[in-house]
Amino acid sequence: MSLLLACATALELKACLGPQLAGDPPAGALLPVRQELFALVTGIGPVNAAFRLGRALAAGAFSGVVNLGLAGSFQPARLPLGAAALVDAEIWPEFGLATDQGIDPRGLGFPLGEDAGGPVFDSLGLDPEAAAAAMGLALPQGLARAASLTVSAASGTPERAAKLSAAHPEALLENMEGFALAWGCRLAGLPFLEGRAVSNRVGARPPDGWDVNGGLKALGRLAGRLFR
Repeated sequence: MSLLLACATALELKACLGPQLAGDPPAGALLPVRQELFALVTGIGPVNAAFRLGRALAAGAFSGVVNLGLAGSFQPARLPLGAAALVDAEIWPEFGLATDQGIDPRGLGFPLGEDAGGPVFDSLGLDPEAAAAAMGLALPQGLARAASLTVSAASGTPERAAKLSAAHPEALLENMEGFALAWGCRLAGLPFLEGRAVSNRVGARPPDGWDVNGGLKALGRLAGRLFR
């Protein structure tokens, strides 16, 4: 069986695959890259990610999913622009009951579902080492581990970033697809590995606090080390 490399945008996928990828692939297309590796552009956001991953898993037999993409950093002193990290926890901060005190993930009384660890609400623990081993990949040495928040709307102000960080101080990164992909793989019983390269400071708007080109280069280096 093959591995599936999932990226939100064609720009990120091209950074990962370089000359192995010709043209600008449309969202949702399953692209054979080489023997035992397919690629998928999911589109931006958790809804696109969940839908297109589901279609891809229904169309082919895969032994695991690798999600690589850009992310914002809540703590640039720990994860600066151009840094890369493997995600060891995904959090969906928008799931639950919204109250004046914030969002209570258990406030509705219903979880998203269950896995081997019990009910799943707003967080999923990930094990990069176990996932890589299950997929026959060698993890690069020295990469940081980081928890990441998956949001539907990227933080556009420092105030929004500070609010999210206060509610989830364990999170170092903000992305828009990871939780959806991780949960989809958990439901399908597939190993899932997520790597992120930092393109911006969470809450900043271009050009201040942003370096997309540097993030894409870091993403390419990470992909090259994973799929060498």
